[in-house]
Amino acid sequence: MEPASTPHATEPDLSVLHALRCAGFSGTARLSEVTGLGESETESTLIDLAVSGLVTRTSGSFGGWGLSEAGRTEGFARISAELDATGTRSLVEHAYGGFLDLNPELLDLCTAWQLRTVDGVPTVNDHTDPDHDARVLGLFSDLDRRLATVCDGLSARLLRFDRYRVRLSGALAKARAGAPGQVTDDAASYHAVWAQLHEDLLVTLGLPRY
Repeated sequence: MEPASTPHATEPDLSVLHALRCAGFSGTARLSEVTGLGESETESTLIDLAVSGLVTRTSGSFGGWGLSEAGRTEGFARISAELDATGTRSLVEHAYGGFLDLNPELLDLCTAWQLRTVDGVPTVNDHTDPDHDARVLGLFSDLDRRLATVCDGLSARLLRFDRYRVRLSGALAKARAGAPGQVTDDAASYHAVWAQLHEDLLVTLGLPRY
């Protein structure tokens, strides 16, 4: 077991395998963003994993990388082993409980971002009401600060969880700068990254989604 003061850095090949499990079928650039690895390192790692039969590649305009069944099994086994080797199972369980407490609020805020009330009628939010958007973004920022207490405890021991903080904060910053899709619509949106964190916690603990 590693000393508690030393954050554990997940090996690059496992980072990529695990990213595919949590984010799903992805291109190299997206996997680079998810893992924080450079694109060249990500691509090299993917090629090595493909040679080992752990990932597959689909070519074409909508091509990308996905896990093979062997890769899915290998990734889960190694993430579980990492959890035990670092002695962080109880920490992740506690963080998952905190995450679940916040999850309903996230879903409500996503609805508030996608809809607004006009003359008493719920209407698709076309983002032409800056006051509405500012109010909802303020609530997202408050939620994000509370999520930080969950993620900071995790990333102090398992460095890979720090990447979620970078991506979540980045999505909100872009939304405040005028990119509304960064809240719920984009593949790198706050909601999408939140969903990947949810999946990560479930996979790490070996829990079913439902």
